[in-house]
Amino acid sequence: MGREKVMAGRPTLDHIGIAVESLDAGVEFYRALGLELDGVEEVAEQGVRVGFLPVGDTRLELLEPTGESSPIARHLARRGPGLHHVCLRVDDIRAAMASLAERGYTLLSDDPQPGAHGCLVCFVHPRSTGGVLLELSQPAGHPHRG
Repeated sequence: MGREKVMAGRPTLDHIGIAVESLDAGVEFYRALGLELDGVEEVAEQGVRVGFLPVGDTRLELLEPTGESSPIARHLARRGPGLHHVCLRVDDIRAAMASLAERGYTLLSDDPQPGAHGCLVCFVHPRSTGGVLLELSQPAGHPHRG
């Protein structure tokens, strides 16, 4: 599963994740800029409520914790609100994960996890990416979901 397979469908910017203490307050700020909320979803496995705001060909994803044990709650306690992650959409998440693992990059899970909108997701540790938490996301219904 070399570079050719991962690069067959080049990754694209899917969204930028922003940790917020209140989804309502975060949405209010971005509405003042003319952006509109494109729905809210709870991702129970991640302990988070997410709201997406389309911006051109990408989106902002506002992340509100649903409990104190949520990774977003821990992030907010350590760093406060703000940039949480950058997400790249990939055609085949398992091939992308294998390619990164083969090269020694640290993945935060061995298998893709369920994400918002039925996507499969995997996070890459910031120590492997120059300090940025990177999410890989494969859209729901994509042929490589096996």
